[in-house]
Amino acid sequence: MKDYYYDLHIHSCLSPCGDNDMTPNNIAGMGVVAKLDIMALTDHNTCLNCPAFFKAAENNGIVPVAGMELTTAEDIHLVCLFERLDDAMKFGEEVNSRRILIKNRTDVFGEQLIMDENDEIIGGDEHLLSNATQITVDEAPELVKSFGGICYPAHIDREANGIVATLGVFPDEPYFPCAELHDSEKTDEYVSRFPILADKPLVVSSDAHYLWDISGRLNRFSLDCEPETPENIRKKLFERLNGL
Repeated sequence: MKDYYYDLHIHSCLSPCGDNDMTPNNIAGMGVVAKLDIMALTDHNTCLNCPAFFKAAENNGIVPVAGMELTTAEDIHLVCLFERLDDAMKFGEEVNSRRILIKNRTDVFGEQLIMDENDEIIGGDEHLLSNATQITVDEAPELVKSFGGICYPAHIDREANGIVATLGVFPDEPYFPCAELHDSEKTDEYVSRFPILADKPLVVSSDAHYLWDISGRLNRFSLDCEPETPENIRKKLFERLNGL
């Protein structure tokens, strides 16, 4: 067994609320500075910067995970992660077909920049990415699973877009294999309030929108990853997130 330090909730410059300095290479470089082993890119309702991030992370010796922060129809945020980049991109196409298109105001929400592996701008999204989609919270877990991924409620200890703040409870249904906290010091409080969490892995991630938000060596999973390849590390990580 070996400890792998992670941050599984990071936004790039494609998220409207993400700083323009959150380029794929800058994120990976900050991961090196922070001595992280695994990083997930989770932009709002899109995976279009994941290919560039994969290359940047691998060039810096970091295991990348492709993901998304999905906004459900109820305005609840769910972290969606995928073992395979191709699966994430296909899920991104599905989400894109079910977005509610509202013109982005860059003066209010910020730019939404698509980058290549060299941090060159290759495009953007003219419609706001952070608003609610047509995908319900009840539908999301099985939908993500059908694309080979896993999803779980983001920052359940926050008021904004948290499942607890929105629904008043951590639900029995739909089934989520794990959950995310933003503040690890609230773990005991939330497990006490919602005993269903006691049997689930709890992820603590930064929800970084600026480079300085990215977690240092704070949160880790102990994984048995022989051979120690990115593919096997991702496989073992997903087993842990699924409670296996």
